[in-house]
Amino acid sequence: MLEQLFKLKENKTTVRTEVVAGLTTFMTMAYILFLNPNILSATGMDKNAVFFATAMAAGVVTIAMGLFVNFPIALAPGMGLNAFFAAVAAQHVGMPWQVALGAVFISGIIFVILTVTKVRQILVVAVPNSLKRAITVGIGLFITIIGLKLSELTIVKAGPVIPPTLEALQKGGVATLKFFEWNIFLGSFHNPATLLTLIGLAVTAVLMANRVKGSLLIGILVSTIIGIPLGVTIIPENFTPFALPDFSNLYVGKLDIMGALHMGIWTVVFTFTFVELFDTFGTLVGTADKAGLLDKNGQSPKIGRAMLVDALGVSFGALMGTSTVTAYVESAAGIGEGGRTGLTAVTTGVLFLLALALAPLAGLIPSAATAPALIIVGVLMVSAVREIDFDDFTEGFPAFMTFALMPFTYSIANGIAAGIIFYTALKVLAGRAREVHWLMYILFVLVITRFIFLAGE
Repeated sequence: MLEQLFKLKENKTTVRTEVVAGLTTFMTMAYILFLNPNILSATGMDKNAVFFATAMAAGVVTIAMGLFVNFPIALAPGMGLNAFFAAVAAQHVGMPWQVALGAVFISGIIFVILTVTKVRQILVVAVPNSLKRAITVGIGLFITIIGLKLSELTIVKAGPVIPPTLEALQKGGVATLKFFEWNIFLGSFHNPATLLTLIGLAVTAVLMANRVKGSLLIGILVSTIIGIPLGVTIIPENFTPFALPDFSNLYVGKLDIMGALHMGIWTVVFTFTFVELFDTFGTLVGTADKAGLLDKNGQSPKIGRAMLVDALGVSFGALMGTSTVTAYVESAAGIGEGGRTGLTAVTTGVLFLLALALAPLAGLIPSAATAPALIIVGVLMVSAVREIDFDDFTEGFPAFMTFALMPFTYSIANGIAAGIIFYTALKVLAGRAREVHWLMYILFVLVITRFIFLAGE
């Protein structure tokens, strides 16, 4: 049955090879089970519910990729987009997390439409490689900032604060600080959380340098254990590491689609859609190429179906109660172990479902233990900067503005918008308008319109 379903002989592989490959992929990306709940808990979401949603979404969608596409690609809530989700739905200051889930669901529907109509494939071609790489770099920096904040390795101090700012704080509780009223400093090494992050960062970095499989996962678990004597990891009474999550408090179907349809949310939907667009395409094509599943022209009839499963997975993840689900580049680890068919993905997906029994452990892990993984992932993503041509100013400057504005304005959307505007404008003003795809001009107009009409929001 497995031979008929996955065409193992045709792909020159065996059941054992595929299962080992699936296990390898799971080990390299299982960190998301512990990282995602910590990140999304900043919105007020319950860690237990997010853990369930993460495991379910990753398990079901990855199994679907294996069964319906026969690709050795695993999917789970994506790094970067979960950080963006946490930023826009931050507790007490952002939109309700239910509305943010609605925005993710809508972006998934948009993906399905774009995929079926082939517009998604055109968009991937339209946006220049320099901006695609810059988006990856920017998200890496964005994730790093969040890791540093979670660890309290960097802190923001306000002062001296002038009277108008104090009045605004007293009236509304929120004020825009002038440039001289705040600054960024290094956190205190006397803070146990900061100390644990530094230890975890050193441990994880050494593991990565020695190419140990599952380095991020091992780093999180080791940091959690070290955090016990430091007083950062708090073990509740009657703790048991293995038990199914509490099914009485889940976020299945708790998304607010009508709230997300409000005009003010479209910039968020745009960001989810735009980032996922290139993230998935690059991962699918890159990993499929490494597995030898593309023809000499770099094409595969399965890519379209893979994109459709990915698009449906985004909306399914939102229904379960988590941020955008996307293809994981860590799938390359399983492919490196010989994974060539969907049996690799099915194995990984089943392991994610079995991991539901680790729910108590996920709730135990402190933010300081997951912060090093965020910083390390940031390093891996920033490495894409090497592929940007800074010798061509019309390529380098828009790319720089893209990745610089993401962390410093705390918005992925602002970085993407800046890249589109500067790239299109510079190419035209430099007399190189023919190098700009026609769809970029449409995106240029849409972005300018967005800033005009949403400037006050």
